Amino acid sequence: MTNISPEEVKERMDKGEKLHLIDVRQPEETAEYNIGGIALPLGYIQNMQIEDIEDLKNDEVIFYCRSGARSGIAATLLEQMGFSNTKNLTGGMLAWREKFDP
Repeated sequence: MTNISPEEVKERMDKGEKLHLIDVRQPEETAEYNIGGIALPLGYIQNMQIEDIEDLKNDEVIFYCRSGARSGIAATLLEQMGFSNTKNLTGGMLAWREKFDP
């Protein structure tokens, strides 16, 4: 797992690049504010319920949560499950909103 900054993700999104974003927060958090990622709460990943993203094993996958802690855990777990290019959005949605949606 490596880290990726909110600025880099935003820049790539603005360029129209197709990114595989995974939101590991709880449904109520995702409903409140989201940047377009697939909702897959950390608990599902911990229980190995990853059928919806198995086809991304060889792709870059960027995980995010509220602050970057849960997404770091998710990225590490999925790396251990064979995902080859997992990234954690540093600072999560807190940093994203502070920078791009104050």
